[in-house]
Amino acid sequence: MGATILCIGDVMLDVVTKIAVLPGQINYGSDTPATISTHGGGAAANVASWLTRTDAQSTIVGHVGDDAAGSALVSEFDALGVRHHNLMADQGHSGVVVVLVDPTGERTMFPDNGANSGLHIGDLPSLDGYDAVYISGYSPLDPLSRNGIKEMIAKIRTAQIPIYFDPASVGGMKEVAIDEVKSWLPLMDVLLLNEEEAIYLSGASDIEVALDNLLEQCQSVVIKRGSHGAIGKSRGSQSVSVPALPTTVVDTTGAGDAFAAGFISHFSMNKDLTRALLAGAEVAAHCVAIVGARPRVGTKI
Repeated sequence: MGATILCIGDVMLDVVTKIAVLPGQINYGSDTPATISTHGGGAAANVASWLTRTDAQSTIVGHVGDDAAGSALVSEFDALGVRHHNLMADQGHSGVVVVLVDPTGERTMFPDNGANSGLHIGDLPSLDGYDAVYISGYSPLDPLSRNGIKEMIAKIRTAQIPIYFDPASVGGMKEVAIDEVKSWLPLMDVLLLNEEEAIYLSGASDIEVALDNLLEQCQSVVIKRGSHGAIGKSRGSQSVSVPALPTTVVDTTGAGDAFAAGFISHFSMNKDLTRALLAGAEVAAHCVAIVGARPRVGTKI
């Protein structure tokens, strides 16, 4: 029996725009040919979706608008087996992010939070039966959701359920006072972040030093390193590194979220850091091999 995970945060519609030229060669003010497709997105929603491809069960806490995009997002969750409660908001449009993907597979994102703003304690379901909670940093970074997320964290901690936290992008964090963001870290059990975020929050340029600095705030830290794999460490233990698995990279959108899903599904049950990091790398390899941030309904891992 796998873990039961509650995922809190953003639910988005991704408009993926693949271009055949590097960003510096875009014809600004004119036309640049592109291949455009739409997919479900949002960090918390992506993690919840990839968790269904493991042996875990997931529930999403977030909002979509009462519009065509919202209906499509709800239908996708239902098809994947992601559980949800009160997902569709009465007012506001669904969150949308335009994802620009260049020929190297690198992506640049332009988000509009839409109905994701304004999460509150009333959105939190009963915590009975959950083994872990994942929180996307995009929600507390949103001033309209920040107080609600803090109230949720307090309730989750009272229930003694481990919290896995991804602080989200450095660009987003720079919109909030750094001391405010750092004040959230001791409330978390496991920190999942990329190299740029680790350097920003730790103030260290060396990854091992960044790990140790961040471990002063929470029990375990995992730094996702893209094509270089991942490194993790828990208090009182040695750091563990794993490589990225070989695959054909089509689109890196959602790779970090897929990694988080694989990692959480294992670490929440057995606390084996090496095995969990490898599980994260395996799920991430499946993600980068397809366009979009979420699995297909028939995706097997």
